[in-house]
Amino acid sequence: MSAHTATTELTFLGKLIVEGEIHCETGLHIGAGKGALEIGGADNPVVKDAFGIPYIPGSTLRGRLRSLLEQASGLAAPGELIYLSKRKGQEVRIHQSDRPDDEICLLFGRNSGRVDRVGGESLDAANVSPARLTVYDAPLVVESITPQMRENLDDELTEVKSENAVDRITSQANPRTLERVPAGARFKFRLVLDVLCEEDKALAGQIAQGLRLLEDDALGGGGGRGSGRVRFSSLSLTWRGKEYYAKGAADTNLVENGNLSGLQQLVTADDFAAKLA
Repeated sequence: MSAHTATTELTFLGKLIVEGEIHCETGLHIGAGKGALEIGGADNPVVKDAFGIPYIPGSTLRGRLRSLLEQASGLAAPGELIYLSKRKGQEVRIHQSDRPDDEICLLFGRNSGRVDRVGGESLDAANVSPARLTVYDAPLVVESITPQMRENLDDELTEVKSENAVDRITSQANPRTLERVPAGARFKFRLVLDVLCEEDKALAGQIAQGLRLLEDDALGGGGGRGSGRVRFSSLSLTWRGKEYYAKGAADTNLVENGNLSGLQQLVTADDFAAKLA
């Protein structure tokens, strides 16, 4: 847990910006729903922008990072989870506590009010925390889909993976198709950490941990069936203090074209906070 307390005062100190590329090691499927299903199209299309180009929604990346960090911190237990939705068959459970040093709530924000815990009595949350972390939509680097790749794709930028669910008794096949961005594609991502007090500087370590966890997990749907393996590269870490916005002062480039291991070592070092002057 962090050094935040109930009396920690918030002010604006600056922003820590993480940018880089997401490489698809396997096909990536982030579903768009079936509202735009076309004749002959895949059963499960990927989400695309207004120009028909696939992208990774910031909400998808943010939610996956949060889920992995909750699990790694031991905060996915019933006593630590609350209901966002209790509709039968559509329950949504996430972590929330009223502890001022809870780094998950500090990173992703929390609201006040009475909420239902999954296990135990209801939580009367009094500590409101603004979300420190902003995760932007990650656009596709269209040039990463090479002409050689396009020769073997089902669409200009995507592939269709065919799967079968087989009945264990009758052996009857239930075919389905899954649209995916192919392995080898790259996306540009950007994360921004708002530093509102000295204690917030340590939250950068949580971001690095979440990215490391995601490299050995899966992003999007079909992760248990081979989709969604990614890695992060070409990373940059930039500090823009209060004077950058108020007076046009120079920013500080802490990492340029780095890797995730090096970035994590930097942000978890004892002297990292001193670098954000």
